[in-house]
Amino acid sequence: MHPNNGRHPETAPGDGDTDPDGRHHRSNAFLVDEALGFVFPAALRAAAEVGVADHLAKGPGTPGELAAATGTDARNLYRVLRLLATRGVVTEDASGRFALTEAGQALRSDVPYSARSAVLMLSDRTFWLPTGELTRCLTEGGSAFDEIFGMPFFDHFAQDPGTAAVFHDGMAAMSDAENATLAAVYDFPSTGTVLDIGGGHGGLLLEVLRRNPALTGVLYDRPHVLAGHRLGTAEEIAGRWSLAEGDFFEAVPPGDVLLLKRITHDWDDDQCATLLGHCRRAVRPGGRVLILDAVVPRDNAPHQSKALDLLMMASLTGRERTEEDFAELLGKSGLRLSRVIPTPTVLSVVEAVPAT
Repeated sequence: MHPNNGRHPETAPGDGDTDPDGRHHRSNAFLVDEALGFVFPAALRAAAEVGVADHLAKGPGTPGELAAATGTDARNLYRVLRLLATRGVVTEDASGRFALTEAGQALRSDVPYSARSAVLMLSDRTFWLPTGELTRCLTEGGSAFDEIFGMPFFDHFAQDPGTAAVFHDGMAAMSDAENATLAAVYDFPSTGTVLDIGGGHGGLLLEVLRRNPALTGVLYDRPHVLAGHRLGTAEEIAGRWSLAEGDFFEAVPPGDVLLLKRITHDWDDDQCATLLGHCRRAVRPGGRVLILDAVVPRDNAPHQSKALDLLMMASLTGRERTEEDFAELLGKSGLRLSRVIPTPTVLSVVEAVPAT
């Protein structure tokens, strides 16, 4: 085994006549190391589940101390922490005590913008198991989720409140770190109604209304999702928001600015065309539709959207899209892509207006 914490093969000796310049040797070592990459998110999930980061918030601790606090096995907890230390989540000192690094702070549940719920969602069996069956997506087409769970992704959530809570809490955790930035990067109109479609717990709408005191807002989602909304916790937007229950594949309420954050990537082109067609009919004259989603770059540089795209392939019917994909999709829905605004987050703002 040739450990390699980088992302490219390291120089290694050749293996004689069969590999005189060592290329195959290096490739073998690189690919074996890459194949082991799935173990790290498994360790990260285990640490998140037992809450070890919350105990490290009190200061460094030995595996024995941390195991006693978390009700875990000390030897095995040490092994998990040792791997997390190789990626900078924790650090181990000469006396064997572990501490959280700056990069690992968001694994705590008690900090602003905690990522713990997002880690638990992204590594949940609803994503983990289908992603392990990607070959099925290649050979049979479609998602692997239905075969494993016996029904489509969101149907499973509708009948399993525990799993649904993991998903919605995880999405909120991912969104909370983005919402203020997204609300600030776009020049919203001075007056009117902002409709957040499939807006979950309302984090994005809350930030938009905070920054734009003359706007009103409507949070539109399924009843069981709206039950967890947070709009009522912010006094500064009191009286400027309301809730609307419904299915966005059936209809969309009217509004001046329609928000679709991390929605279109869940659905295939035909489903998105149905949804966006409802948006076209619902947007008021002079209004616009904002799709806040990843826009996949054309080059081969690393980008989170490329990993998210495979999660969509494995578990849902949707995909991440390029700018050209969005333009084509909007054109089928009576809308026109007017511009794409990059943001400091992984998401961009895809602005659309009625085509006629």
